[in-house]
Amino acid sequence: MTHKPKTLTLTNANVLDVRRGEIAGSRNLFIENGRIREISPSPVSEGDVLIDLNGATLMPGLCDAHVHVVAATASFPDLMRWSPMYVTARAGQILSGMLMRGFTTVRDCGGADFGLAQSVEEGYLIGPRLLFSGHAISQTGGHADMREKGEHWESCTCCAGLGRIADGVPEMRKACREELRQGAHFIKIMASGGVASPTDRIGNTQFAREEIIAAVEEAEAAETYVAAHVYTARAANRALECGVKSIEHGNLIDDTTIDLLLEKDAFLVPTMSTHEVLGAEGVAGGMPKHMCDKVIEVAEAGHKTHAHAHARGVKMVFGTDLLGPMHRHQLLEFKIRSAFQTPAEIIRSATLTAAELFQMEGELGEITIGARADLIGVEGNPLDDIGILQDPDRFLKFICKDGEIFKNAL
Repeated sequence: MTHKPKTLTLTNANVLDVRRGEIAGSRNLFIENGRIREISPSPVSEGDVLIDLNGATLMPGLCDAHVHVVAATASFPDLMRWSPMYVTARAGQILSGMLMRGFTTVRDCGGADFGLAQSVEEGYLIGPRLLFSGHAISQTGGHADMREKGEHWESCTCCAGLGRIADGVPEMRKACREELRQGAHFIKIMASGGVASPTDRIGNTQFAREEIIAAVEEAEAAETYVAAHVYTARAANRALECGVKSIEHGNLIDDTTIDLLLEKDAFLVPTMSTHEVLGAEGVAGGMPKHMCDKVIEVAEAGHKTHAHAHARGVKMVFGTDLLGPMHRHQLLEFKIRSAFQTPAEIIRSATLTAAELFQMEGELGEITIGARADLIGVEGNPLDDIGILQDPDRFLKFICKDGEIFKNAL
């Protein structure tokens, strides 16, 4: 049972300043209509509900910038055959699991739509705030074309619930406009080969430059941006040169790509956890073995590539890209990234930097006056031990989204 008071006062909160990467000390917060109105070491206004955090660390709710909440199975042929109502029920379970891990905003990179986001916003489903691209846009034979070599059914609209096909500039413009018409927060394109698609190779580049530029122009016209699925430097460089703002995965990029990411002030969203677990659990989760085998060539490379990109100052955002039963590994990303990022840097990637990518600075990712009251309270200091964020059953005591209380175990 959740509760959204009109006004809420939180006392004795040990506030984590994600911008400075330090504990700011004991603070009291006053929240009104889902927004933070007062923050002070002194007493603040008294709300309808008062909660004493008893010194728990209070930090912004976490963001995951690459999820697929309708992918309740890693078998896309099965997903195509499921009833939309069944897909929604399974998505609801995935969403609630994410919220209970401390994620108050997620960005869906293919599959979710306005109806799912609206259901969460209105409280019919329990989950994080859902930003979505609608269908990811793919060329014929690209990463969202799920037909095997011998299958020839029409694929111009939607494949496996996650993608749609567009070939040529007019089709690309129409596909982008259609997703934006239906409320998409950004455009997602498949600009290279991938693991979960049957007929393309990891090293493929996809879409002609003029098609990518058309997508960027349509996104910019709607005051948003394009995210691109890519693995190699060749594919990532083409995307960045055409104006793509968010590079998804990027395990095989090199210094030429890093130069462009810095020059263009673009973002990198590694999804290291999915590459970590697909090899071990992909087949059990429903993905054919020959697809899971493709992950081997990108998984190890990602550890070196992303560490190097971080060292050079690339803006890196937290993302996971998990499928089916593997969603339970969402917090593994913290552990993997701790090999090359400090706890403060990892937390920043899941808060402040994510908010910047989402074009929601001042709204999300920071405990500041005027921001949405997306807050989590944990026992202990995650700046000293990032493992605290990986064990929510033990350490996550308080979850609040837009001023609505979803967990209070203080």
